[in-house]
Amino acid sequence: MDRSKAFLVILLLGSLAALGPFSIDMYLPGFNAIANDLHSDVAKVSLSLSSFFIGISAGQLLYGPLLDKYGRKKPLLFGLALYILSSLCCLFVHTIDQLIVLRFVQAIGSCAAAVAAITLVRDIFSVEESPKVFSSLLLVIALSPMLAPTAGGYLIVAFGWQAVFIFLGIMAVLMMLATFFWLPGSYQPDPSYSLKPKPILTNFYHVLKKPNFYTYTLISGITFSGLFAYVSSSPAIFMEHYHVSATGYGWIFAILAAFFIGCSQINSLILKYSSSQKIVVRALVFQCLFGILFAISAVNNWLDLYSTFAFIALFMGCLGFINPNASALSLAPFTKNAGSASALMGALQMGLGAVASAVISLLALDITWALALLMSAASILALCCLAIGRRKISTPG
Repeated sequence: MDRSKAFLVILLLGSLAALGPFSIDMYLPGFNAIANDLHSDVAKVSLSLSSFFIGISAGQLLYGPLLDKYGRKKPLLFGLALYILSSLCCLFVHTIDQLIVLRFVQAIGSCAAAVAAITLVRDIFSVEESPKVFSSLLLVIALSPMLAPTAGGYLIVAFGWQAVFIFLGIMAVLMMLATFFWLPGSYQPDPSYSLKPKPILTNFYHVLKKPNFYTYTLISGITFSGLFAYVSSSPAIFMEHYHVSATGYGWIFAILAAFFIGCSQINSLILKYSSSQKIVVRALVFQCLFGILFAISAVNNWLDLYSTFAFIALFMGCLGFINPNASALSLAPFTKNAGSASALMGALQMGLGAVASAVISLLALDITWALALLMSAASILALCCLAIGRRKISTPG
């Protein structure tokens, strides 16, 4: 594949992978408006975010087998169509419960894009190229927290919160057209693949038995939960605890996202001189050290706005090195079952993210130590998983 075509394919795959995060971030500024219009409160509106997390986690397990049996395009186009329909229905809700249900359906549609994007990286690019491609996907995905809340805020002020779902629907239509006309068909459907529960569970079991998969998927998922905890708690930490303005919070969110992007792109350069395995080890060790220092500082009330920002940035920077390499190493052993493997990996990431969001909600969101303790615990647990799992991995990658 020539460079220009590869660039367009990576851009499309990144856009597909970013559909879910964009759907999460873009409507956050509209929580108050949604609560007022639907005669509810912000706490109840936040359940629509929880239902989205649940849907995108569970739905990935559905699309993995479908991608392996029917090829990549058909399930992807179906998921995008479901996403477009549910986005349209969100315009006409009268109660918050209706929105909660529709957000769940919308998540089921969006996770087809996420699973397909990751699977197609494994289909189209070699094992050696995959970490660099995943770093490029992160570049597109990480634009979501930089652009989505700001763009959503302007749309909501100008046209109301429903405009967000119109915008998301139009995005999905454009992705559907690009998928249909431009996405290469690199995988032959497997008609023999059974969609009965027992064969599907058996197939998932065979995927889970691979030491590469469960080791690096756990590492990726556990460390990624720290990112979800940050997204969930950052408004309370920065705007309520440190009294940052809404505009200032937007800048903080954007700068941290830019730092995450920058590290993921530096990762592509480092891969010329070091292996994915070594990068994961070193980044995890540094992330543990930063997490522990963050937790100690938070518990002892040594933190201020700037040190809190710095510790979160360091955690995010390490994640920029860990995630693309761990994702590539997780999928390296698979060709035939890449769809199921991608689904399991994505489901675990989103599932742990949902758990992290719930935990951070139960803890005191107005103090920084809740986030610091969760981030440090995630890093330590991921390092333990690496130490145990590497003993089972007999071959690199």
